[in-house]
This record gives sequence, C-alpha cells and structure tokens, in this order.
Amino acid sequence: MLALIPLLPFAGFLVNATMGRRLPKAVTGGLASAVMVLSFLLAVMQVWSLAAMPPESRQINQTLFTWITAGDFSLDLALRLDALSAVMILVITGIGSLIHIYSTAYMHEETDEAFGRFFSYLNLFCFFMLMLVLGSNVLVMFVGWEGVGLCSYLLIGFYYEKKSASDAAKKAFVVNRIGDFAFLLATLLLVVTFNSLDFTTIALAAKEMPVEVTFGTISLITLLMFIGATGKSAQIPLYVWLPDAMEGPTPVSALIHAATMVTAGVYMIGRNAVLFEHAPITLQIVAVVGAATALLAGTIGLVQNDIKRVLAYSTVSQLGYMFLAMGMGAFGAGIFHLMTHAFFKACLFLGSGAVIHALHGEQDIRKMGGLKKHIPITYWTFVIAAVAIAGVPGLAGFFSKDEILFETFLHGHQILWGVGVLTSLLTATYMFRLVHLTFHGEERFGAAAAHGHDAHGHAHQPHPSHLHDAPAPMAFALIVLAIGSVLAGYVGVPHALGGHNNLGAWLEPAFQATNCGQPVTTGELAGIALEDCLPGEEAGAEDHAALELSLMAVSSLVAFAGIGLATLLWLKRKDIPAQMATQFSGVHQLLLNKYYVDEVYDAIIVQPIKVVSQEGLWRGFDVKIVDGAVNGAGYFVSGVSIILRLLQNGSVKTYAAAIFAGAVTILAYYFWR
Repeated sequence: MLALIPLLPFAGFLVNATMGRRLPKAVTGGLASAVMVLSFLLAVMQVWSLAAMPPESRQINQTLFTWITAGDFSLDLALRLDALSAVMILVITGIGSLIHIYSTAYMHEETDEAFGRFFSYLNLFCFFMLMLVLGSNVLVMFVGWEGVGLCSYLLIGFYYEKKSASDAAKKAFVVNRIGDFAFLLATLLLVVTFNSLDFTTIALAAKEMPVEVTFGTISLITLLMFIGATGKSAQIPLYVWLPDAMEGPTPVSALIHAATMVTAGVYMIGRNAVLFEHAPITLQIVAVVGAATALLAGTIGLVQNDIKRVLAYSTVSQLGYMFLAMGMGAFGAGIFHLMTHAFFKACLFLGSGAVIHALHGEQDIRKMGGLKKHIPITYWTFVIAAVAIAGVPGLAGFFSKDEILFETFLHGHQILWGVGVLTSLLTATYMFRLVHLTFHGEERFGAAAAHGHDAHGHAHQPHPSHLHDAPAPMAFALIVLAIGSVLAGYVGVPHALGGHNNLGAWLEPAFQATNCGQPVTTGELAGIALEDCLPGEEAGAEDHAALELSLMAVSSLVAFAGIGLATLLWLKRKDIPAQMATQFSGVHQLLLNKYYVDEVYDAIIVQPIKVVSQEGLWRGFDVKIVDGAVNGAGYFVSGVSIILRLLQNGSVKTYAAAIFAGAVTILAYYFWR
C-alpha cells in the first residue's frame, strides 16, 4: 500500500496525458482530484499504522526491486515511511488534494487540451514529490528531486506562448540545475565515503565518526547538499528563480512554491540530520544564509505591487526561517514551520488566485482596493492566513515561528535572533500592506482596471456588479486551509504554555542515528540502545519557560506592531508611503528593483557566457574550426574529383593522348636510369 501513495497520482498523469484532451473537463479534473484524495486517504491509513507501532520500531519499508548492483555496492528501489516522511506525505497529499479541487474551477476557462495538460502535469508533480520524500536512499530521493524540477519547468511555463512565462520556466530550470549539480557531487562523495546511499546506513556510520571541528569530508558532503537545497528552496544566491515563477497559473504557486517543492531542501537536511550534526561549520553556514535570505526577501516584499510576487518573496523569507532552524540543529522546529507554512501560504496563494479570478486577470494591487464586501469568503480566509503568517498568538504561524526564534536565542545566536525578529516585523507589515491595498480603502478596479489583462493578454473592464466570490470548489479549499492556518500549530504547543510539543516528540526519532528495530548489516553498528529510538522530553524545559515566555511576548508585540504600522501607512495615512518613496527614492528604487541582483547576475554571468558562447565557441571554434574542418574536407574531395573527372570524359582522343603521355613518361624514366 505504501507504493500506491505515489502510484495513484502517476496513474492520473498517464490517463490525462494520453486522453485528457478528449475527455470532458469534469472527468479530467475529477479524475486528477480523485486520485489525490485516494492517495491522501492511503497516507492517513499508513500514518495511522505507523503511529500504532512502538517508537523504537516506527518505520514501514517496502522494497520494490534491486535497482543497482556493482561489486559490493547494491541499491534498491525502496520506499520508507517514518515520522518525518509521514508529515511530508500528509502535507503533499492533503494540501495537494485541495489545490487540485480548487483548480477544477480556477482553470475551467482553459481549452480542453490545456485543461488536460495542466492536470496531467499536476499529478506528475505530486508523484515525483512523493517519491522524493518516501525514498529510502539518496538516489530515489534524487529521482524525485529532478522530477519535481522537470514538472516545475512545465508548470511555470504552462502558458508557453507568453514569452515571460517561457523565460521564467527556463530560468527556474537552469538555476535549479546549478544546485542539483552540487547535490549530485554530494551523492558521489557519499558512495565513496560510506559505500552506500541508504539513509539509515549512512546515519549509523556517521554516528561512529567524530564531529568535524575543522572542515572535512562530511562538511564537504553537507555543504554540497546545502548548495543543492539553496537551488530547490530558493536561498541566497539561487533564490532569483522563484519570484519569476509566478508566471505559472496560481494553483501552481500554491502547490509547488508554497507547500511542497520549495521545502524539499529543508526536508533533505532533516533527512540527513546526523550528517549535518557532524558538520557544525556547515550548520553555521545554513543558519546565516537562512537568516540573510529571510531578511533580504522581507525587505523586497515591502514594495512589490504584484499580488503574487509579494507572496513569492514572503515564501523565500519563510524558507529562510526554516533554514535558520535547521542551522540551529532544531530540525523539529524547521519541519514544524514547514507544515504550518504549507497551510497559510497555500491559503494566501489560492486567495490571491480568487482575487485575480474575480478581477479577470488583474494582479496589480494598486488597481484593487475595496474588495472586502464583494468577495467576503476570499477576504476572510485571506485575512486569517495573513494573521497566521504574521505570528499573532493563537494561530499556526505563532507556534512554529516562536519555536524557531526561541531555539535561535537559546543557542546563543542573539544576532540571528534579532534578524529573525526584524524579519517577523517585516512579514507582518508587508502582509497587511497587501491586505489593506487589496481589500480595504477605496475601489480602484473600475476605470483604472480597464487596462488589466489576463494571463493571455486579453483586456477586461471589471465592474463592481460583475465581481464574484470564489466558486464552490475554490471556496472549499480556501476554508479548509484557513481552518488549518488556525489549528495546525496546536500539534506543537510549547511547555511554557502548559502544552506538550507532540510534533517534536513524534519527529525526534527520525533525526537520530538509530536502526529503530530494523536489521543492520554492518556488524559493528548493530549495538543500538533501545532508548536511542525513543522520543525524549525537552531537556530543561522548565528552566527555560520564563525565557521562552519573554521571547513570545517580544515576538507577539512585533507582530502587532507590524500590523499596526501597515494599517497606519496604507489605510489611515496613505500619504506617508508616497512621501517616504520620494524622500528615500534611492532606497525605494533599490528595493523595487530587488537590489538589482538579476541585473548583476546578467552582467557578470549571463552576458559573459553569451559572449564566450557566441563569439568564442560558436563563431570561433564551431564555425571556423569544426565547420572549417568538415567543409574543408568537402572542398578537398570536390577539387580532387574535378581533376579525376577529366580522366573519365569519354573522349577517345583524350584517352589516346593519356596513353601516349604515359608511354613516353615510362620510356623516359627507363632511359634516365
């Protein structure tokens, strides 16, 4: 049954890819959604079975077949469900099912061919994502890793006739390949170092090795893995593809760029937690890059005017939060935020899609406003998700964000904690800037929106009387995700608030180097104590309660301050942002143009590569040397053939003269000798 979880979406892909254009839209969308719902139900059943097992053996394995055998190296195509992958498959199939259902209404205006193509891509993506998190070894994970990259390319460039969409797809594909190359090098190093790619075998072997105080082999392996994660999870310096990826349909942004693919790097670090714990230098790099990315993206999000790009930079920023947690060694906190973020960010993206749907393609928040009374379901669900991401107490984002900030402070990284708090302030500010400009204030979508256009460039003139709230499938997904944005955090209520971090206790065995009841083939690694498999209580939780409550108070005040600041600037005193943009025009332009990072990359990387490719490799080497050699050979043969052709012209006189000349030449040679 474990294999059926990814195979059901794959079956949906096969049907829609081959017959989707000939099937009614109701059948195409219904089939794609049904296989995801069935996959979700199977996932729930498997996780339920997993939870019934003793903690020391909480693992389900399924070997499909032996994949590679070379000498003493062997690798199976095998799946493994444990505490960590259980959280991931519930997120992928649960939220994925809601996004599929939402898409049946959102994409309904597409042609039959495009509609079937979209759902086939969406199902294929879910198949690869499930393989990524269920793989029991690095190579199965890498197959899923590359598969989601392919599907991301296909879905971002779904409107491939639109140049900006096709360019964004290519950009995402190329930038991700840079990170993937590093991940592939790490995979090869793992084979050389451990002669295995199985996660459990590697973790058990690494546990016996000393922690690398200086940079060593494990540090190099983990650093290469992290470079791979910076590509997939949009961290500095490879984050530039994700904002452009908003060219894809909005459900794609919700599924790939909020809940699943972009979190693959976070999952990968958690899956290899023992390796990273033995490489503290790499962990420091992870934490610093995560904090820097969170702050950088947060500042850019303050001034963006495209509703989806604001959410895109928010995603980059929240991913930075997750990597900050992983860099602290607080792997459970990182996965906790991954899970809560999936709910409220998917809700925000789908809410933005409902707004775009209502306004017939308009995405500029400067041409919105006053939408609250026209689309109330979208408004209230969007606000709930915005409050959750802002970190307001009682909602999901508060619990997971607070745990990350607490762990950062507890580990003595006060500067990184300060960066995290500042980022939290920015998050609350730009999210409620988005809420106020979109839903509150005067209506700006009448004549001003007449120049709006949809994804295909068709102009529209929306009128308030023509606005409609989210259709039933879209509204259903929004409401469920909004409920999750409120309740998801209660699986990790901290001890300081009188709760118990159930999610942390559930995940803890997945981050330890234990066989957890599974047979270990390497004899010297077989002596695993039973208590190593058991989740433990948070050490010194009572001692840190006062500190944690104080930090909670700070983060709560920061969240309310950000909301209040946004309300003042973009609802009460809207003249202040305009004055500030004029007074600090340099800073405003710097943020509006995203620190000119794309322009810098273009100047120092893209253009030199183009010059070398065109002038050096193409015109210099290919045209002159390669083509010159090939063409030269042709010219030589042609010239020789012209001479030889004169000897076979059919003229008897020419033949007689040739014979006479030959005879004279031979006789002259002999007389000379």
